[in-house]
Amino acid sequence: MNNHNGPLFHISKRKNLLWYQAWAIRGAAILLALIVCAAVTTLLTGENPLSVYATIFRGAFGTTRKVWILLQNMSILLCISLAVTPAFRMRFWNIGAEGQVLVGSLATAACMICLGDKLPNWALILTMIACSILAGAIWGLIPAFFKAKWNTNETLFTLMMNYVATQLVAYFVIIWEVPKGAGKIGIINQNSMAGWLPQIGGQKYLLNVLVVAVVTVLVYIYLNYTKHGYEISVVGESERTARYVGIKVGRVILRTMALSGALCGLAGLLLVGGTDHTVTTTIAGGRGFTAVMVSWLAKFDPLVMIFTTFLLVFLDRGAGEISTVFGFNQSFADILTGIILFFIIGSEFFIRYKLSFRKKANKEE
Repeated sequence: MNNHNGPLFHISKRKNLLWYQAWAIRGAAILLALIVCAAVTTLLTGENPLSVYATIFRGAFGTTRKVWILLQNMSILLCISLAVTPAFRMRFWNIGAEGQVLVGSLATAACMICLGDKLPNWALILTMIACSILAGAIWGLIPAFFKAKWNTNETLFTLMMNYVATQLVAYFVIIWEVPKGAGKIGIINQNSMAGWLPQIGGQKYLLNVLVVAVVTVLVYIYLNYTKHGYEISVVGESERTARYVGIKVGRVILRTMALSGALCGLAGLLLVGGTDHTVTTTIAGGRGFTAVMVSWLAKFDPLVMIFTTFLLVFLDRGAGEISTVFGFNQSFADILTGIILFFIIGSEFFIRYKLSFRKKANKEE
């Protein structure tokens, strides 16, 4: 008998799969995740997993208000995800979206508080738009400048900028707190509504949804059909090649991070001026970090991000609902969310690679 001591299996890179084959693998991963979640639910709680899944669905779509909240949460997360995507395509790992949203929120709140009784509402809103976008762009340009000039580590730099932005917001919250000693600002211009973005059709969240829908289309066009988008892709593939073909890499880094920061500033404007009408250190709600996952899962495609954003927000809303209905603590809901995301992320491995098992050797007499 011939002895074969080679590995039981080996991993090899797949040729490009057709789109429906890739989505079939993702669908199978989600199905397996639901089966595992059902088993975990039954073992840990004794509850019927189908009832838990139905509750997750009701948490997102149970009432008209819940649907609007789902769309609002999707729009803000999608806006931030769109913001980090140009930088990610360039292989500039912008982990500072959280801070860029905070400074955009702070700039919006500053305009509302300091200029609310000095400008007509239309001029105030235009000022808010300009200041929030500019503040976010500047916050994005700071790490970009150091990266372009001295090749600093953008991951650590942008991450640390988050903490600076948090403390900056905390400082102004104390200055503007109402009443003194409350530790919070409260609703800004509650009586005059100065600086509050207009409602469309009486819907509080519709403007945010429409604005982000337009931004999604524009970012898709920018990345795929413009010279700037082409330069971003070339720099992401190889800085050496980009320089060889005459692309000024430093300029592309600065321009792209200014765009990322500006879109994060826009998200801050939509939060403060559109829905929350206040500013806190937690107004971004961790979306700056969740956006990294949204962008990566979508392979940096703005249109696919709509679906990945929906998935994460749907799971988050559903997790909160099962915690309320069944009396589970938030940790159990997070376990189910984590299992589903684990399978979805794991499916990307099987889309890119395949396992080939060792064939049994023929026995020889």
